[in-house]
Amino acid sequence: MGRPPTRPTDLKDGYYLEVRNKGTNSGIKLRRDTRKEMMQAVEEYKKVKDVTILGESKNSKWIDKDCPKKVQ
Repeated sequence: MGRPPTRPTDLKDGYYLEVRNKGTNSGIKLRRDTRKEMMQAVEEYKKVKDVTILGESKNSKWIDKDCPKKVQ
C-alpha cells in the first residue's frame, strides 16, 4: 500500500451536481458537459434523491458564485 494523495484532484470543465440519498450526509458528484444535460439529470434524480447544483467548473475553478443551491 502506498501513501494516500494529499493534493485535491483537478475538476474537469463542465457542470457539476451532487446527488445523495435522502437523510444522508455523503453523496457523489456528477458532471455534465452542458447546462441542459445537467438540468435533465436534476429532473431525473430529484424524485428519489436529494440534489444540490454545485455549478460550473472551468480550469478547476468554480464559475457560478451563487451556487451551491439545493433543488426541491
